[in-house]
Amino acid sequence: MKRKNILILGAAGRDYHNFLVCFKDNPQYQVVGFTQAQIPGIEKRSFPKSLAGRLYKKNIPFYPEEKLAEIIPSLKVDEVVLAYSDLSHKEVMDKASIVLAAGANFCLLGPKDTQIKSKKPVVSITAVRTGCGKSPASRKVAETLLKYGLRVVAIRHPMPYGSLKEQEVERFATYEDLKKYKCTIEEREEYEPWIELGIPIYAGVDYEKIIKKAEKEADVIIWDGGNNDFSFYKPDLNIVLVDPHRPGHEMSYYPGEVNFRSADVIIISKMKSAMPEGIAIVKKNINLYNPKAEVIEADLKFIIDQPELIKGKNVLVVEDGPTLTHGGMSYGAGYLVAQKYGGKIVDGQLSAVGSMKLLYKKYMHLKKIVPAMGYSPEQIKELEETINKAHCEVVIDGTPVNLRKLLKINKPIVTVSYVLEELGETTMHDVLKRFAQ
Repeated sequence: MKRKNILILGAAGRDYHNFLVCFKDNPQYQVVGFTQAQIPGIEKRSFPKSLAGRLYKKNIPFYPEEKLAEIIPSLKVDEVVLAYSDLSHKEVMDKASIVLAAGANFCLLGPKDTQIKSKKPVVSITAVRTGCGKSPASRKVAETLLKYGLRVVAIRHPMPYGSLKEQEVERFATYEDLKKYKCTIEEREEYEPWIELGIPIYAGVDYEKIIKKAEKEADVIIWDGGNNDFSFYKPDLNIVLVDPHRPGHEMSYYPGEVNFRSADVIIISKMKSAMPEGIAIVKKNINLYNPKAEVIEADLKFIIDQPELIKGKNVLVVEDGPTLTHGGMSYGAGYLVAQKYGGKIVDGQLSAVGSMKLLYKKYMHLKKIVPAMGYSPEQIKELEETINKAHCEVVIDGTPVNLRKLLKINKPIVTVSYVLEELGETTMHDVLKRFAQ
């Protein structure tokens, strides 16, 4: 039987996972390529034959997604599989229309074919959009489980932006591990807080191999999700965050709506800083589309060092990169802290250099705020130069990573971190206590 030619649309994450669990060693299909998007420069790599299995004698090539309409006929593609996250429903259908117009089928793979069953209980933490506060929620889950005397291991949604062969299975437990795997800023933002908690966190490319290693040292496994993707593992408890700052997005983004409809527990995040009408829309949608879910009302509580440095000063605000880019937010924790403590925000666009300058053209909703981008050593240096050139007296670091440890900044830095704070009657203990039995 002739093998179907498959093209996978991805962004260095779920695309590799879908290949490994659905297409590797499957004689019905031949994956002829991956398109790559969102992350600068990743289309210059290829998927190594050493990871691809016995059916592949060569590396599988990567292509830029903007050439999708040309790639389909040239590679004789039969079916295109969408395998990345945080797209509006319109964007999904726009991609589908390009594929269908080029003569191929368009496909979405769901949990049935992509989720791996673990031998240990899995608590997944996902969201309806990038930047809802998944990471603080994941750590709150971990801290609660630790109080029960359980051994906790986290597994993070993939961010393999370097050598895929070297990053097949990664384990982070010390700061030296961050250097060992040459982590980007985005990776450091996610792994450093787990290291500070003393909890090992795994990531990489091959999530079947990863879960087997994690199971050996865990009583409970936490899936720490990325963007608004659904879990790679079948969860025993599915916790999903919604953001009342972006009301209605829980019903209009892929695959965030999948998470929203399938959630066992919904956390309404950032409630203290959200507008009442935004909270009302989110609650209405919960009642309409997932009334069986338990609801935790919560906020992200800021922890600020040296807030006295802000009042009346010209400040440059640096925020979590993916929240501002993929997530579409125009501000984050640093901006709110600057407003609260009377800082005068300077325009980060005026000092932007290199790829940092291009970001403001690509993401038009960005204004004064600087996204902490750093997918390569070159981009990290450009971020450093952008900050140091800014005409400001203080830098507000609203990122999950500590910029002091990563960059040489020529100005005082005020660091903003945040933890999940429950506000209502239902708490994390109420939804997790069954794991203590």
